[in-house]
Amino acid sequence: MAPSAVTEHVDVVNVKNSNPVIEETGESVRLAARSGSYTKPTPGAAPSYVQANLIVIPSKYAVDFRILCRRNPVPCPLLAESQATGKWDELRSWLEGLDGEQIAKNVDLRHDFPRYMVYQDGILTKSHCSNVEEEWTEDHVGFLIGCSYSFESALAKAGLTPAHMAHGRNVPMYRTNIPLCPAGAFQNSTYVVSMRPYRRKDVETIRDITRPYIDTHGEPIAWGWDAVDKLGIADISKPDFGEPPVAQNGAPLERHGVGAEECVPVFWGCGVTPQEAVRRAGLEGTVIGHAPGYMLVLDIRDWDIIPDVQS
Repeated sequence: MAPSAVTEHVDVVNVKNSNPVIEETGESVRLAARSGSYTKPTPGAAPSYVQANLIVIPSKYAVDFRILCRRNPVPCPLLAESQATGKWDELRSWLEGLDGEQIAKNVDLRHDFPRYMVYQDGILTKSHCSNVEEEWTEDHVGFLIGCSYSFESALAKAGLTPAHMAHGRNVPMYRTNIPLCPAGAFQNSTYVVSMRPYRRKDVETIRDITRPYIDTHGEPIAWGWDAVDKLGIADISKPDFGEPPVAQNGAPLERHGVGAEECVPVFWGCGVTPQEAVRRAGLEGTVIGHAPGYMLVLDIRDWDIIPDVQS
């Protein structure tokens, strides 16, 4: 990260031999992305800070998109949106008890994601670009959708660090056959899911840990090897987004045995779902999204959206 992005916006959590140990914050990661010095996927970035997906659409589709989110809260949990049409630096909160400045005060939706995707009339025209300043117009409305990276620090705290985090990888994500409840222009779309492999005996614990995180997808929607077929995933080793899955030991994920120690895929709703909905809808004009796995890190913490979660 660029020194100016980090040293001015950090929490010093320990000092030993005059060398401070620096904790990333949501703001420090945003500023580093804005400066171009933070370019990697964000799993594990600023632990306990909530992360968000992005979709930016022409204003004529904004009402339909809000309805889509209300009808499909598991894959599309709406956290915030532009304070007004065309606004990229002020947010309107959809979280009870939190205002837009609390969610992210110093924010630039055009630059603060490490990587972006750009669609024109439903066709992907730019992939993994560093900013979208040229594409953003006075008619755009940006929406922030909850991200499952937000509960990964809770999993790690419980000794259940996701394999992709442990090995510095992007989470695998897959298109599925689960239909979204349609809304206006958004028709005939389906869920995208993220996947983290775990031992079968740990699934119930994982469900318990992630269930309260309803603003960041909540508990898994499916798990086990039979879920791969039920979700319509043709090949678990070939995700539609992210990187191929690995087991906890870093080896490619494969099925071995049927007992409690077996490593099985566990699937959550995913905030890439709105981009899939945009692709299916073929919306007119320019639409902007985050590159899958490259999120916006907010100022709010786990315990701001789940009061009984402790730091």
